[in-house]
Amino acid sequence: MKIPVDLIEKYNVPVPRYTSYPPANFFEDSFGTADYLKAVEQSNGEKPENISIYIHVPFCTQLCLYCGCNTHITRDRELMRSYVDALKKEIRMIRPLLDKSRKVSQIHWGGGTPNALPSSQIGEIMDILTSEFEFIDKPEIAIECNPASLDEMYIADLASFGFNRISMGVQDFREDVLNAVHREVPVIPIEDLVKMIKSHPGMSVNLDFIYGLPFQTGESFSQTIARAIEISPDRLVTFSYAHVPWVKKAQQKLEEYGLPSADEKVKMFETSWAQMKAAGYVPIGLDHYARPEDDMSKALQTRTLHRNFQGYCTRETTGQVYAFGVTGISQLENVYAQNARTVKEYLEYIDKGEFLVVKGYSLTPTEKVIRQIINEIMCNQYLSWTKIGAYFNQDPKEIKKLLNFSNEKLDPFVADNLLEYNDDEIIIYDLGRFVLRNIAAIFDIHVGDPNRKFSKSV
Repeated sequence: MKIPVDLIEKYNVPVPRYTSYPPANFFEDSFGTADYLKAVEQSNGEKPENISIYIHVPFCTQLCLYCGCNTHITRDRELMRSYVDALKKEIRMIRPLLDKSRKVSQIHWGGGTPNALPSSQIGEIMDILTSEFEFIDKPEIAIECNPASLDEMYIADLASFGFNRISMGVQDFREDVLNAVHREVPVIPIEDLVKMIKSHPGMSVNLDFIYGLPFQTGESFSQTIARAIEISPDRLVTFSYAHVPWVKKAQQKLEEYGLPSADEKVKMFETSWAQMKAAGYVPIGLDHYARPEDDMSKALQTRTLHRNFQGYCTRETTGQVYAFGVTGISQLENVYAQNARTVKEYLEYIDKGEFLVVKGYSLTPTEKVIRQIINEIMCNQYLSWTKIGAYFNQDPKEIKKLLNFSNEKLDPFVADNLLEYNDDEIIIYDLGRFVLRNIAAIFDIHVGDPNRKFSKSV
């Protein structure tokens, strides 16, 4: 895929990343604990019926300068022990509020660095989840790991706890890039770690990379992806670095090294796209790639791919998300809710047997329609107004009227050869994947709010 320079200049504007709709910077402080607990009970009568569990582990031994996640930098083992005990207590507090007949389809551990914890403590929490909940056949149980803190024994422990997917945040193979962004260099080569993971039946592996970091070039990132392809993970992810120093002050340090230009980032995207397509990987959305036999590739073929805060998922593993741990965001049918901001306040409230939700958002009926439309655009590069109407039991014409939508809004994208449409369908071309966020934004009634800031699309 070759992206014309004029398109880069035209579409490289601030737009939401759409990991949720509305985005997290719309969450309101007026939404509190009582609102969340009421929503949890109501969620038992909402769809999807499945339960998705998110466990947030905020701890990192050092701060990676590119990071936009909610982290707590520490090596304090006593603090980690207290945190794990609080997680166990929080899970047991929420469990009675959830219908016993509902099944878990997905568990995702994120951070921070989940494998900053001793593996035995991860096992303690997994024991509670497997004993307290029923599961669907073949749930996805995944964990994000820093490869610098992985070894053969830790991987074996994760397999024994039921994990069937490990995502390793490699970011880059070059040590000068890793040193610049303050990322630990793995002692065990990534190739060997992948072999260790795949030695366990049923275990799959993702390798995650970031492009747009200091010292990266189109050529160097191409070499990185070539090596990744040789390693042959089940999925590959190439995240575009989001520079938001007004949110994450540590990112200002990266400006001292210099960041690749938008043109250089596009070269990284174009080259890696071509490399992975040639190697047989199927592009998923803007930044994921999967083997043809992977469940995500199959879901894309049938246009049933979904996305939540944990990333892409299939219809089978889609569930309402119940988050545990500091800053964890629950993603229910009608609301979003974010937990306590700091480890200190999280531990204090859980120790008292109380929850602390610091902000959240209740979606309007219109916003739920927009969320579904944006999900289809971002995941399946396709939209059928008939299917959207059927999903909400509404006339498609009324939905378009509700959103003040007209086909003319799509014409600039058609002129740029990014998509095609008819009265019922919108079909996005491969080139259009590069501007999925821009396309999704035309359905967003909140775009243009002067009080919200977003990273640029490139």
